[in-house]
Amino acid sequence: MDRREFLKTAGLGAAAVGLTGCRDGLSSAEGQPRGEMEYRTNPANGDRVSLLGYGCMRWQMTKDAEGNEVIDQESVNQMVDCALECGVNYFDSAPVYLRGQSERATALALLRHPRESYFIATKLSNFSDSSYEYGVAMYEASRRNYESETIDYYLLHALSGEEDIRRRFLDNGLLDFLLEERRLGHIRNLGFSFHGGRDGFDYLMSLHEKYHWDFVQIQMNYVDWTHMESKPDARRREANADYLYSELASRNIPVVIMEPLLGGRLADLPDAVMDRLKSREPRLSAASWAFRFCGTMPAVLTTLSGMTYMEHLNDNLDTFCGFRPLDEKELSILESVATMLSSYDTIDCTGCQYCMPCPYGINIPGIFAHYNKCVNEGLIPDPKEELEDSEDRRAFRRARRAFLLGYDRAIPTVRQADHCISCRICVPKCPQNINIPARLSRIDRYVHNLKLTRE
Repeated sequence: MDRREFLKTAGLGAAAVGLTGCRDGLSSAEGQPRGEMEYRTNPANGDRVSLLGYGCMRWQMTKDAEGNEVIDQESVNQMVDCALECGVNYFDSAPVYLRGQSERATALALLRHPRESYFIATKLSNFSDSSYEYGVAMYEASRRNYESETIDYYLLHALSGEEDIRRRFLDNGLLDFLLEERRLGHIRNLGFSFHGGRDGFDYLMSLHEKYHWDFVQIQMNYVDWTHMESKPDARRREANADYLYSELASRNIPVVIMEPLLGGRLADLPDAVMDRLKSREPRLSAASWAFRFCGTMPAVLTTLSGMTYMEHLNDNLDTFCGFRPLDEKELSILESVATMLSSYDTIDCTGCQYCMPCPYGINIPGIFAHYNKCVNEGLIPDPKEELEDSEDRRAFRRARRAFLLGYDRAIPTVRQADHCISCRICVPKCPQNINIPARLSRIDRYVHNLKLTRE
C-alpha cells in the first residue's frame, strides 16, 4: 500500500471512528481534563474495543517471603482499575508471560469488576509440546485462570507459517477443537499472532476462507512498516508491516497491534531523532508518536501497550483519550525518523523474555537493552580508532567509562555475555529471529577490547 492510498484510507477510517470516554474529572499528566477514549468497532460482532489495549507481559515484579520473583498484585490491581476507569477494556495475556504468572494476576485484578466491562485476550502457547492433550489442557487452564466460560479473543500464539501451524494445530487436531469451541460460544473470536515472512503469512491467509480468522495480531510500528525486511539480524526474513496490514485490511480482518514501541525503543529515542519530533510537537512524548502511527490505521482494532508503571499508562491515556490521527506531514516525518533509526546498529530485542531463563544464567534481554541504550546515546566508542586530538581522547574515555560502568551496574558479572557457550537453546524461542549467541559474542568481544584499551 503506497502512502497516497494509505492516507486516503486512513482519513476515511479516522472519520468513521466513534468516541465514548473517560469519566469527567480524569485528567492528563499535565493536570488538564482528558478527552474521551477512542473505540473501534469489530465489524463482525459489534464489540466496541478501546484503541488502547493493555498488554499484560510487563507487570511489576516483587519478591515473596521466600525470595521468589512474583508479580506485584497490588500494583496490577491499581493499574487495571485506572485503565478500566479511563475506558481501556481489552486485556491481552498468555500462559507463558512472566513465567506463567501473568494470566492469573491479570484475572485477579479484572474479577473485581463486572465481566461485561472488559474483553479477555489470551493465547495457546504450545511451543514446547504440540500434543493435542497438552494444548487442550492449556486452553482449559486459561479459562480456569480467568474464571470465565468465555474467552473473547483467543490466539494461536506466534505462528510463522505452514510448517508451524501444521505441527502445532492442524496435524494434531487442535484447530478443529478450537473451531468447535468457537461454534459453542466458548471462544468468541479466534485468530493468531504472527512472526515470520511473506510466504508464511500468505499461507495463513490462504486458510482464511476455510477457517475464518476473526482477527490477527501483528508486529507493527513506524520502523517496521517498510524497514523490517531489510534488517540484517533475522535468521529468516520478516515481512514488512505494511504488507501484513494491507493483506488483512483487504479481507476486512480486524488487526491487533503488538510491539508498537519495539520493546520500548521507540519511547526512548536518540537526541538527534527526538529533536526532529519536538520541532513538530514540542509537548508530545516519543511514545505518543508511535501510538498515533498505529491508531491512524483504520483496520486496527486495538494497539497493545505493556504498561508497567502509572506514568506509562498516563502518557498512553493522553494519546488515546481525544485521539488525533497523524496527518500527511507527520507521516512523512516518521518515515524520515524510521530511516534514521534503521541506520543505528541496534539489536531488535523487544524484551519479551521468551529466551529466558538462560540455562547458564545470562541476562540476555538486559545485555541487549544496555547495548541499545548506549548506541542511542552515542556511547559506543571504537577501541581501535586512533585519536590524535586531545578532546577526542577525552570523549573516548568518557564513553568508554560510561559503557563499562553501566554494563557492570546493569548486568551482574555472572550474567554477562562472556558466559554464553553458544548452546543455541534460546535461538528458536526468539520471535524476532535474532541470532542471540552471535550477538552476545560480538558484545563480549567489544567489551573485552574496550577493557584492554588504555585510557
